[in-house]
Amino acid sequence: MKKLKLFTLLLVIFLAFQSFAFTPVENPDPHRFDDAIQSFIKYDQKNAFPEDPILFAGSSSIRMWMSHDAFPDLPIINRGFGGAHISDVNFFIYDVVMKYSPKIIVFYCGDNDIAGKKSPEQVLSDYKTFVETVHKKFPKTKIVYVPIKPSIARWDMWPTMETTNKMIKDYSDESKSLYYVDIATPMFGKDGKPMQDLFMDDGLHLNEKGYELWNSIVGPLLKKNY
Repeated sequence: MKKLKLFTLLLVIFLAFQSFAFTPVENPDPHRFDDAIQSFIKYDQKNAFPEDPILFAGSSSIRMWMSHDAFPDLPIINRGFGGAHISDVNFFIYDVVMKYSPKIIVFYCGDNDIAGKKSPEQVLSDYKTFVETVHKKFPKTKIVYVPIKPSIARWDMWPTMETTNKMIKDYSDESKSLYYVDIATPMFGKDGKPMQDLFMDDGLHLNEKGYELWNSIVGPLLKKNY
């Protein structure tokens, strides 16, 4: 009887811990990006965009990516906005993704999510929502996930980021329309830490050399699949 009570108590404690461990962090207010989204809308009202484009979507690592210059022979649209979580992209998905009917999406987001204390499980869940929303309307669209980069400024978060990347890679491997392109591993130096010469002074955002590395990895995948 005592063993049964002890087992029941341990089970209750375990379930309570599991419930706490996976409680989602509240999403930040997406309306903080209203001005940025309106600028995209106004630009599109005055300018034509290519058919069957390759859409770069996500946070500041996308926004600062000179994707048009990097891939001049491909029909590129860039709709990154700095500071975004995946939940923000999902909130504005019809204005920054769906309206363009993309053939391929290059997606970088999740960095700010982890910095905002979200768990790998929550980031994966939000990414699944993104994928499912896109594929519900565009089932043939290929989505390339660019994993969370190891950075100097957020090095203490890398174990959580690495776990997140692994979970998204496993999810991506289950579908022929999802790709995981490993830009993270080549960013490490011989000391096992991110190479400083790939970053701007803030230790978070990539400099020109950093993007040249990403271009050399992502470019062949885009040209092969477009």
